[in-house]
Amino acid sequence: MRILVVEDDVNLNRQLTDALKEAGYVVDQAFDGEEGHYLGDAEPYDAVILDIGLPEMDGITVLEKWRADGKAMPVLILTARDRWSDKVAGIDAGADDYVAKPFHVEEVLARIRALIRRAAGHASPEIVCGPVRLDTKGSKATVNGEPLKLTSHEYRLLSYLMHHMGQVVSRTELVEHMYDQDFDRDSNTIEVFVGRLRKKIGVDLIETVRGLGYRMQAPADGQ
Repeated sequence: MRILVVEDDVNLNRQLTDALKEAGYVVDQAFDGEEGHYLGDAEPYDAVILDIGLPEMDGITVLEKWRADGKAMPVLILTARDRWSDKVAGIDAGADDYVAKPFHVEEVLARIRALIRRAAGHASPEIVCGPVRLDTKGSKATVNGEPLKLTSHEYRLLSYLMHHMGQVVSRTELVEHMYDQDFDRDSNTIEVFVGRLRKKIGVDLIETVRGLGYRMQAPADGQ
């Protein structure tokens, strides 16, 4: 899962970015509204953390422009605690949730997890596909109750496929959501990670859809 953090406070931006990366996300950073708007307009993010009070272009304007252009990614806005009007303006502009400053980073992480799950149609923090269970809160997975030992890239791949169960996901889409903007992306490596995942899972849940990509789904009853 790939997150964009748009926050002009360098220390807070770094704090959020470090926590998100530790939780297994790929993170891009922007420090003003214009840069944030450009990245959100050009790159596919699973969620955005957007400060309201930004230089160059304020967060409300950034959000309004994204929504006017049809960008539907979940957006969590950061507001000042005593500015209820910012919260209202943010929600009216298209924000999905908000957190008031100062805040605990754990709250931001929990809200981001919930936004990503709901955007993919999952209400529970645990996503299940056959014998595989993905704990989005703990950033871990099990097969038949046994822990899966995954690298960070393998976990990101499994997480994205399970969040989009039943959907065909292209190699390009996987690359865009597994690596940040500065990574030297190579879609051929996806095949390697898929192969590793299949071996570790030990059951046939990841289907190759020739010419299109991959689809993860539980086998039908009786198969």
